[in-house]
Amino acid sequence: AALKAQLDNRLFGQHLAKDVVLKAVLGFSNNPSPKKPLMLSLHGWAGTGKNFLSQILAEQVHPAGLRSKFVHLFLATLHFPHHDQVKLYKEQLQNWIRGNVSACPSSVFIFDEMDKMHPGVIDAIKPFLDYYEEVDGVSYRKAIFIFLSNAGGDLINKAALDFWTSGKRREDIQLKDLEPLLSVGVFNNKNSGLWHSSIIDRNLIDYFVPFLPLEQRHVKMCVRAEMTARGYTVDEKIVQAVADEMTYFPKEQKIYSDKGCKTVQAKLDIHEDL
Repeated sequence: AALKAQLDNRLFGQHLAKDVVLKAVLGFSNNPSPKKPLMLSLHGWAGTGKNFLSQILAEQVHPAGLRSKFVHLFLATLHFPHHDQVKLYKEQLQNWIRGNVSACPSSVFIFDEMDKMHPGVIDAIKPFLDYYEEVDGVSYRKAIFIFLSNAGGDLINKAALDFWTSGKRREDIQLKDLEPLLSVGVFNNKNSGLWHSSIIDRNLIDYFVPFLPLEQRHVKMCVRAEMTARGYTVDEKIVQAVADEMTYFPKEQKIYSDKGCKTVQAKLDIHEDL
């Protein structure tokens, strides 16, 4: 119930991500002996809520969230920047995960910028994701692994636009409309960090979770939520002004926000001085 309330109040325009993640996380946390760790791969354009959702999930397991020493965030460009160091990164990553899961079986590992990860690096974690009782005396079955990626965002945007063009409701888009597209698209995309990855090959990703592009009404929800979080009275003039400053695509119809809700905070800073 707490997770559902958090998602309802803080994540906008993402009915698919909400449903999938709720089912996945509740099923996993209520299972006394899962057969493998939970592995989610979140995909979509910037600013659609992937980071946000991974933080809410981390807080579910460890209330301090990203500040908890049991929640580990990796950024591809920061932690794995050099192509010629892939072998070293794989060793370091395995040691890090092994050490941390030994200390806390329900560790959470978040890999951001998967689309900037050098091919091969992420396959280092495959042994920990598989259906093994233990690997070298350590059980990884209670751990959670989350990938965040812009890869596949264009496929998701196109599917959403097709729905819009044919007059269907956004809320009628189902996971089965997008998930097969995503797994194949990401596997065959050289810039996805999962190109020809054994993790996909072995079906170790439990869910590919699509994040839809956000419409202006969702951007307005983000602005209202941010104003409320800052203790302001919600002023609809300002809400509209911030939403109007966003750029929208496609050029003709201007339906979806280019940056999702990413620049809402900065734009609100400017308006609060006026």
